[in-house]
Amino acid sequence: MKIRTERRDDLFLVTITRPEVRNCVDRETAALLATAFREFEADDSLCVAILAGEDGCFCAGADLKEVSRGAPGAHRVAGLEKGDGPLGPTRMLLSKPVVAAVEGFAVAGGLELALWCDLRVAARDAVFGVYCRRWGVPLIDGGTVRLPRLIGQSRAMDMILTGRGVSGDEALAFGLANRLVEPGEALSGALELARQLADFPALSTRGSVVGFDAMGEPLDEALRAEAKRGIEVVRSGETQAGALRFAQGKGRHGSFE
Repeated sequence: MKIRTERRDDLFLVTITRPEVRNCVDRETAALLATAFREFEADDSLCVAILAGEDGCFCAGADLKEVSRGAPGAHRVAGLEKGDGPLGPTRMLLSKPVVAAVEGFAVAGGLELALWCDLRVAARDAVFGVYCRRWGVPLIDGGTVRLPRLIGQSRAMDMILTGRGVSGDEALAFGLANRLVEPGEALSGALELARQLADFPALSTRGSVVGFDAMGEPLDEALRAEAKRGIEVVRSGETQAGALRFAQGKGRHGSFE
């Protein structure tokens, strides 16, 4: 198999398992990734997903050898605007958070997969970059949309036009990385962060994730949508239960217990 999925209690780990090609994504891998994340979204027992690559590399993008051969469907111009993204889940709007565990390269389409995730835990020497700039391969899995929203237009233009790599403290300052860890510790760091997220009340967390998808909407529409989601959480009883825990003495002095 070109990906591996694993359930760890209410966490769902998805790993690209093509280390011999730096975990680049071909058509089959893309379809498997999309299927895996649909499974995650549909399963109410799962709270947070983690996306990783095997053997020290997150993902080097699309499989250009497949593209160069003109493999069936590799140049899917017709219908490309519809359906799943070329790398699989990049057009999905999930209601639950996904954390990327980034070791090694997250470049070209691999960068776009990392941007699709809600948070990124990166090894200090991990590299984010639009390396496809060098080969005439366009960003088509949300890169030109998500990157400027995440790090700002000026920095995004720098990365997209030059194709240079960004790593370490610069990636953290840009917002490409939310957490930096030592090399080899990205997965354990991502699992730790995912565990923290999963321990929060589920409905309010999902409402927050969905809310960020509405950032491009007009302010009045976005505010109404936020209020609607909030009312649903309150009506579920989750808010009252949390308030009761607080009233009983939990959460004092910044504790998350």
